[in-house]
Amino acid sequence: MDKNQIHALIRSFLAEDIGRGDLTSESIFDASQAGQARLIAREACIAAGAGLVAAEVFKVQNPEIETASAVEDGTAVQPGDSMLTIAGPVVDMLKAERVALNLLQRLCGIATLTRRFVEKITPLPARITDTRKTTPGLRVFEKYAVQVGGGCNHRFNLTDGVLIKDNHIAACGSITAAVEKVRKKIPHTTRIEVETDTLVQVQECLACGVDIIMLDNMDLQTMRQAVEQIGRRALVEASGGVNLGSVSAIAGTGVDIISVGALTHSAPSCDIGMDWV
Repeated sequence: MDKNQIHALIRSFLAEDIGRGDLTSESIFDASQAGQARLIAREACIAAGAGLVAAEVFKVQNPEIETASAVEDGTAVQPGDSMLTIAGPVVDMLKAERVALNLLQRLCGIATLTRRFVEKITPLPARITDTRKTTPGLRVFEKYAVQVGGGCNHRFNLTDGVLIKDNHIAACGSITAAVEKVRKKIPHTTRIEVETDTLVQVQECLACGVDIIMLDNMDLQTMRQAVEQIGRRALVEASGGVNLGSVSAIAGTGVDIISVGALTHSAPSCDIGMDWV
């Protein structure tokens, strides 16, 4: 993640939360009063963003705040483990507390859920990827957390690749017509992916020579048939309704990629708090 981009986002988050000032903290504490605190895990989780994100929130709020002992991203932490130590002006630490915790809790939740999906398909060769179903404004953070959990990123935005979906096909008239139109406009270095939900559509994709074929909401039997039909002539992505109970069986069909929207749209935030030392 680019630090300038991160800092710009953090400044907007702090402005939203602080408003014209922290009425409570500024009424209780003198601006020169210093203190120390730790961010503590209240539940088992995979750490993501303690140093790269949460620490930066405190530094953006006030560069005089010192941060130390950030737990390494990807580490499995247990209840009671310290994830970050901070020291500096009390007022500014308290002003930044909620934003720092909100981001850290969110990122750890995504990394933890992603790790569970990845472990479900080990040692099968399929890759777990995210989608664009992210929280507006948080995509850069949420996709980073997926990587921390052992997953991979799908498109970051619409310029990252061609993905012809059902509505493109319906509006254009056919897969073949859509692929032909796209090929006339995109660089030769860009791969084309097409979403399918029937074996007939899979065959049409093969006839068009597309690079990646998405099997959307197919049952396991149809998915196996599609993988066999494709025969390594294209990468195969499974998508739609993937959950922890089904992902292992989906990986067993032989697909190359399993995209999971739940990684970012349904991951529960982890319980993390700030304790004064």
